[in-house]
Amino acid sequence: MDEQLFTVTVFSENQVGLLNQISIIFTRRCLNIESLSVSPSSIKGIHKFTITCFSNRPMMERVVKQIEKRIDVLKSFLYTDDEIVYQEVALYKVPTPQLLDDKNVELIIRRHNARILEITREYVVLEKTGHSDETEALFEELRKYDIRQFVRSGRVAVTKDTHEYLNMYLDEQERRKSHQCPAL
Repeated sequence: MDEQLFTVTVFSENQVGLLNQISIIFTRRCLNIESLSVSPSSIKGIHKFTITCFSNRPMMERVVKQIEKRIDVLKSFLYTDDEIVYQEVALYKVPTPQLLDDKNVELIIRRHNARILEITREYVVLEKTGHSDETEALFEELRKYDIRQFVRSGRVAVTKDTHEYLNMYLDEQERRKSHQCPAL
């Protein structure tokens, strides 16, 4: 089966050790996590893990089911790139003299829609937001300017759907609970 990049979102309370439990699920299946981002979600007290991984759909569906078996996980979802809007942030640290000596640097920065975050006598820090191929393309162009540091964040993503699936899931759970437990 053809491998493709999948994005898995996991919603949970912020529990110690959950990241380890989730990463073990990938490790046991010999799957490499390409990127990982964790942050608070739009729901107070709920955190969102965004994980990318190359695999095939049947394998990733099994991974999502295993993740959902974790007691601290509320819900997990599987997406392909066409179902989400996503970005990454990259930072590049380049020596200032290198940038000042070559006038093409300004053109490179403009062409890639990068921003200058900090300038000192020793270095310039640039920021690029985009997909990984875009941040990598800027890295390749800046490579000849003696990049001192480079870092790229994990993917952050939202669905293209008009509904938040977690809200729908929690509403359904609340309806089930209210039908099972009559008021005293």
